[in-house]
Amino acid sequence: MRERLPFFAGIVLVIIAALSMTMFTVDQRQSAIVFQLGEMVREVDSPGLYVKVPMLQNVRYFDKRILTFETTEPERFITSEKKNVLVDWFVKWRIVDSRLYYMSVQGDEARAKTRLEQTVNAGLREEFGKRTVHEVVSGEREKIMAKMRDKADLDSRKIGVHIVDVRVKRVELTSEVSEAVYRRMEAERKRVANELRSQGAADAEKIRADADRQREVIVAEAYRDAQKTKGEGDAKATAIYSDAFSRNPEFYSFYRSLEAYRQSFKSRSDVLVVDPNTEFFRYFHGGAGAPAKGGRHK
Repeated sequence: MRERLPFFAGIVLVIIAALSMTMFTVDQRQSAIVFQLGEMVREVDSPGLYVKVPMLQNVRYFDKRILTFETTEPERFITSEKKNVLVDWFVKWRIVDSRLYYMSVQGDEARAKTRLEQTVNAGLREEFGKRTVHEVVSGEREKIMAKMRDKADLDSRKIGVHIVDVRVKRVELTSEVSEAVYRRMEAERKRVANELRSQGAADAEKIRADADRQREVIVAEAYRDAQKTKGEGDAKATAIYSDAFSRNPEFYSFYRSLEAYRQSFKSRSDVLVVDPNTEFFRYFHGGAGAPAKGGRHK
């Protein structure tokens, strides 16, 4: 019995080898094409265990996952203003028709990437050529990517590929364009600053004029009120003086004379040349009852 063990083991190995050559598996991340003597006989798109004819048939697998292709160096595109910009972009794509994909590019991923690069590159050049630098940098970037995705997907369907997304990673200006843009930005900022300064100066003059007008109005109203108050005070003073004069004319005359003396002789240096017998010195010659003109007090 022991002598037959190697024989049975050999038979088992042959059976396992035959089965391995007869059966193949496809997982959910793949699709497969079965070839017979170089000709495609069937396409397998669902995961599972399948059978093939050994020695006559072979299987080729294709990745169904989303793949990424991106540029290694920035591409130089020209805008509608005839200015150069440097663009980095990438494409998300996946195989949706394995048979068509094999017939178009022989299942070669490098050839598929070359086809996608040509399609996207040409489309981006066309879209960038319709727009200004400002539009491609910020204004219509999303619109460009949406158009490119639809356009590239329409072309890639011819080789069994679906374009999931096209994205522009970076848009940079060349050194010449950057300097021109910075100069224009500087000039624009200076123009805005000058406009703001002019507007500020005009507003300042307007505020000053309004303040001067208000000051003149306030001063005039204050002067008017002061004159009115002064007039009212003078009227009251005059009424008081008149009342006092009407009650005792002699005392009022005496008081006014004293006021005149005090105003006339404020300083020792004051000199008054006048006849001592005038009415001005009436109360110097005996007080009330002194003669009014040149007479002497009795």
